[in-house]
Amino acid sequence: MIAPENDDLWTRLRAEFHLPPGQIYLDGNSLGLLSRRAEDQLTACLQAWKQHGIGGWQTAGWIDLPERLAARLEPLLCAAPRSVALTGQTTNNLHQLLATLYDPTNTQRPVILADALNFASDHHAISSHLQLRGRDPEQDLRLVGSVDGATLTTADIVAAMTENVQVIVLPSVLYVSGQLLDLARITAEARKRGILIGWDLSHSVGVVPHELDANGADFAFWCNYKYLNAGPGAIGGLYLNQRHHDRAPGMAGWWGVQPDVRFNLEPHHTPAAGAARLQVGTPPILSLAPLAGSLDLFDEAGGISAIRERSLLLNARLLHRVITDLVPRGFELITPEAPHERGGHLALRHPAAGQICPALRERGIVPDYRHPAVLRLSPNAFYTAPDEVDEAVDRLIEIMETRAYENFPRVETAAP
Repeated sequence: MIAPENDDLWTRLRAEFHLPPGQIYLDGNSLGLLSRRAEDQLTACLQAWKQHGIGGWQTAGWIDLPERLAARLEPLLCAAPRSVALTGQTTNNLHQLLATLYDPTNTQRPVILADALNFASDHHAISSHLQLRGRDPEQDLRLVGSVDGATLTTADIVAAMTENVQVIVLPSVLYVSGQLLDLARITAEARKRGILIGWDLSHSVGVVPHELDANGADFAFWCNYKYLNAGPGAIGGLYLNQRHHDRAPGMAGWWGVQPDVRFNLEPHHTPAAGAARLQVGTPPILSLAPLAGSLDLFDEAGGISAIRERSLLLNARLLHRVITDLVPRGFELITPEAPHERGGHLALRHPAAGQICPALRERGIVPDYRHPAVLRLSPNAFYTAPDEVDEAVDRLIEIMETRAYENFPRVETAAP
């Protein structure tokens, strides 16, 4: 059950969000809802543009907004100062990190190790990066397989860390099943073997605490539009361990130049301190603004540990209902049951998932669907009420018992 002493706090935080009328929204693991704080920050940014034009860079503080917000993200990741940058988007940032850290001339260790279950864009980026650097992805990209098509084992990942592996790129949370990998142990095993390791945190940042510095991760990258509620296609983020802060950026651009000489526009690239050197182009201020408001709410919630506690309580409630009421009705839970092995969502496999999804939406439940047969349900610490978890399951039971889903065409696509 949800601790009653926290009810007032979470009720107040829930009221900060624009909740879709008549809906129980369980898809914040794909796109977080708009908060009033984020809306206010975006509105203020538009007003500054309207009133000041180019003067907004100074009068509205746009000029150093990426650095100020990056510093506010560092506590969520337990990252050292200047180790986080807000720039680009997830795939662009993976390209930048590989361009900066991967050495294609190291013929003894040319392999990049990834996994077979990660979001396809990571695979696309790694393959194309290897090709751009003169390597053959058929030879130099290795994927750790899955025995069940939903989860990975630490043993299999470690076994794949052979002497010819130079870089590892893995998801912290598998986007389909919601499995949370053992970041500390896997990172430690990579470090023991002299392998650089980076994490795609897209499905964990803002809902799971991280200790990137303490664990020794070399790099990380993520999107800010899921649990960080920064808006569709919001600016991405990256982390660069301070032991790599002296590296020249693989893809240099003018916003990665040291701020006090940036506007000198000299041909020679003088990198900024820390991860900010990996910035490339002018920051998208309208994309950054909502994140400022969203981070205010993380502070008011008591930080990432409080968010994680609330998330686990809501998901435990959902997990109980899944095991008790949905598994007997033909659903397969593919998310690990242990709390330390779960991210922020639960994933259910069912042959008719592509029809169940629109049936749920018609009844005011917003889930997520992943081809070919998975429903993802994500109670959100900020804006999901505990009784909404039970209501969502009750409506799903009604759909299954009446076979109402048979009236819907199968969904074949999903949002990002």
